[in-house]
Parts: sequence; structure tokens; C-alpha cells
Amino acid sequence: MGLDRSKAPEFNIPEDFVLSNPSGHLLKSGVTLYFTPTPFIDAVKLEVIGKSARNDLSLAHSLVPSFTLQMLLEGTKDFSEHQLSEFFDFHASEVHPHLSFSHEGISLLSTKKHIREVLPVFISLFTEAVFPEESLEKRKSQRKLSLKLEKEKSSSRASQLFRSALFGFEHPFGQEIVEAHVDVIQRDLVNSYYENHLWQDCEIFLCGNLDDSELKEFKSILSSIPKRRKSETKSIITPKTTFSLKEERPDALQSSIRLGDWSIPKSHPDFHALSVFNTILGGYFGSRLVKNIREDKGHTYGISSSLVEIGDYNYWVIGADVQKAFKEEVVAEIYQEIKKLTQEPVSKEELEIVRNYLIGQMLSKFSSSFDLMDRFRAVHHSGLDFSFYQKKLEFLKKFTADDLLKIGQLYFSKSSFVEVAVG
Repeated sequence: MGLDRSKAPEFNIPEDFVLSNPSGHLLKSGVTLYFTPTPFIDAVKLEVIGKSARNDLSLAHSLVPSFTLQMLLEGTKDFSEHQLSEFFDFHASEVHPHLSFSHEGISLLSTKKHIREVLPVFISLFTEAVFPEESLEKRKSQRKLSLKLEKEKSSSRASQLFRSALFGFEHPFGQEIVEAHVDVIQRDLVNSYYENHLWQDCEIFLCGNLDDSELKEFKSILSSIPKRRKSETKSIITPKTTFSLKEERPDALQSSIRLGDWSIPKSHPDFHALSVFNTILGGYFGSRLVKNIREDKGHTYGISSSLVEIGDYNYWVIGADVQKAFKEEVVAEIYQEIKKLTQEPVSKEELEIVRNYLIGQMLSKFSSSFDLMDRFRAVHHSGLDFSFYQKKLEFLKKFTADDLLKIGQLYFSKSSFVEVAVG
């Protein structure tokens, strides 16, 4: 029987969705290692992620963690920057820093063939980095240029000002980074953070085609990675929200808009419903905001709504770069689309389109063993495990228009939200 290409393939929702959490192993160093096997894939991925101590630093020293991580590959006691680069390239390996507001660490991607040669050099980055003065000055110069360019981009500026409006300019998550913060960075500050703060309460996430004896060998080797106990965290200041911030740019042809508010964490019972609401509003290419402001009115090339997790805080934000002459109209249309979703049930047709989209999107993120670990880590830092995704699928299979109305009325019924416009 021939294939009828005039019909789209039938979309089948899986009846069951069972995921096995990575196995947990406590190393001699006190570090917990999470392992996921990757049968038939002879690559090894290793991530060492600890809690950030950024909040323990003064606001003036906020850039110290990022400089420390970025300079780990600038040289060790036995290897220069050039030698490290050549070594990892020759052994088909990649090393990358990991930095967020709440966590920091470093990752290694290598082959099983080369991993035993690569691991000792990789582990030396944890204890033998030297932070050359010349490299530091070069990075400071690059960072200053980057700050200048980012400030000139209305979209980057709007994102920064939105966090400042939400958290307050004196809050670590709302602070604006300026050149003065780069100027205070000195080698002794970087080295002190490296020796006293980096790798706090770290955990190791390992993926590889390893049998039991090989895993035992890896556990022994990785026990040499240091783990520092998280120091007593100083109390972080309470956010002070400003509901409107505008930065005029008379010569600008477009304006960057950000609009949003506080939200709920992944662990909240309403989170799955909220994520569906957000998707319909502006979370995919067929969303209400895209159809209205991009397709119908042509005021922007792209507009989106996102749920954001930053440290222990959560918020949602809508972002768009629009023609300057229409920015007030666009803001009004955003409020109108939010209002509709809080008062009018979503049609059955739109509901099914979004249902199938979200189920397909979620399942596509589990296409490989490496994806499994990425998805695990994405919820692990929120105190969750793979049951999060199983509950999500169950919700996606059965949610109704009434579920979304309740969420909209509960979280989006305010008359105004935090608004930022640059341009």
C-alpha cells in the first residue's frame, strides 16, 4: 500500500512514560555522584556542579565567580593555556564552565577511548589553576567591551532592567554590572574564591557506557575532586519591586519591551497548568501573542513569554522588540490577550493543538541518554526527580479549558504588571 503524503502522520500519545532516575553514589570525598549509563555510545560526559557563593560576596565583587570559572583553562602548574587547549583538542575533548545565579561548575565531554588520559588533567583544574596576571587583564578588557556592547543592545538592556525592576538595583539578582565591577577584579580575589568558595556542596553528574568495574574505577578517580561545605549564607535582602522603568532613546527605531511578574516554582501543584497557560499566551510559534502582534499587526518579528527560575525565585516575563511608534499599542494588546485567557475558555481545537505540541516537545527532550541526565539535572536542583515529568505528561493528557481559566484568574488577574521599555 502506497504512502498517502496528503495526510499528516497520526500523533500517538504514549500510554506510559517510565523513566529511571540516575543511580546515586556517595564518593569517599563526600561528593554525591549521579550516573546514567549510555549503552552503545562511547562518549563520556562529566559535570561537576556546586552551589554558587556569589550571594556571600559584596555587590562590588559580583564578577569574581565568573572570572574564576572562565580562567580555569588559562593555565595550571603543569600546563600553559596553549598546552591545555592542544591537549584537550588532541584527545577530542571539550571543557566548558557552567555558571548561573545559583550554581557554578565545569563540564567535560570526551570519548571512552581517551577518558583515562584526559581525566587527570581535567581534575588538575580543580586544585592547580594559576590564573596568570596577563590573561586576567586580557579578560577584563574583553569584559568591558562586552558590557558596552550589551548596554547598547536595547534587548539586552531591557532584560537587565526588568530584573532590576523586579528585584531592585541593590539585590544581587537585580544589580546592574558596570565597568567599575570589572576594575576591582584582581588576581588575589580570583585565587581566593578558587581556594575557599568554588565547589561548595558540589555534585557530579556522569554519563557513559561504563560497566560496574569501570564505574568503580571512575568513582575512585573522581573522589579526588574537592568538596567544600556551603558556608553559612548571609541573609539576602528582600526584593524591592519597581513596576515601571523606561529608558528613552530618541534616535532608536525600535523599543524593547519586557512585561512580567513573580511566579511559582516547579514544585508547586499549579506549575504544570501555569506552563500550559504560558505556552498558549506566548510560549510557542502558534501562541496568542505571536498571532496577534506578529502575524496580524506586524509590529514585531518575534514575541515570547517565558517562565524563569533564578536562584530561589521564580517569575514570568514577556519579551519583544517592536517598532517604536507602536510600543504603547503592543503593551495594550499584551494586556488584552492576558485578559482574554483569564475570562474566555480556550477552544477545543486550540486546546488539542497545544496539548499535542507540548507532549511532543517534552518527549523530544528524552531522545538520548545524555538528554536524560540534562533533564534530571534541570529538576534536581529544584528538589525534584523524574516523577516531575511523569506527572507533567499525565497533566498534559487530560487538562481542560477550565483548568486554564482557574490558573489565569489566580495568577494573571492583576490590572498591571512590571513593565520595562528601552528605546
